Amino acid sequence: MRPHSSIRTLVSRVLSIHQLTPDLEQAINNELTRLGYLPEGDAEVLELLMEALDSGLVRLVPSNCVVS
Repeated sequence: MRPHSSIRTLVSRVLSIHQLTPDLEQAINNELTRLGYLPEGDAEVLELLMEALDSGLVRLVPSNCVVS
């Protein structure tokens, strides 16, 4: 059984709060760097995140405007 992806967990958090904060964005980038590749399932999750950003379901929050 494959362990649950950290990228999936991070994207799930972004989708649940409807905001891509600088900390969450950095955590996703760090995980991608750590892995050194993009697993197929994680690529689909990141595409979902991009679609949510494009459609306005998730907003990109500047570092000085993070709202909890």
